[in-house]
Amino acid sequence: MPKMIFVNLPVKNLAAATRFYQAIGCDKNDQFSDENTASMVWSDTITFHLLTHTSFSTFTAKPIADAHKTIAMLMALSRDSREEVDAIVEAAAAAGGKADIRERQDLGFMYVRTFEDPDGHVFEPVWMDVAAAMAGQQAVPA
Repeated sequence: MPKMIFVNLPVKNLAAATRFYQAIGCDKNDQFSDENTASMVWSDTITFHLLTHTSFSTFTAKPIADAHKTIAMLMALSRDSREEVDAIVEAAAAAGGKADIRERQDLGFMYVRTFEDPDGHVFEPVWMDVAAAMAGQQAVPA
């Protein structure tokens, strides 16, 4: 079995969050979803597990943070091109998220934008020309 990552996220509105994650490219796995959870598959090894606050609170004694006011992590998502970075950010904004919550980073060999989901969780889609980065050179934009 490959190593996998399951990112468990508390959400206020499960239906809205499910629609948002579908809009940015996830597929809902109904086998692991119910009225309190939505298992949103990003890739063969990464799944966003959306849980209502009531459900999420059964896994921790700590209070659930308001991700609109505080932050504990940034989730970077690799993309295959600059255009894919732009497309996912635009899809996020159209689905109820916030695009470009900080300035875009364009280092030539690397291109990064950011977005928030409706609950304030922050994502950084990134494209990188690894060969150019390793060589310390600027990539030619595609």
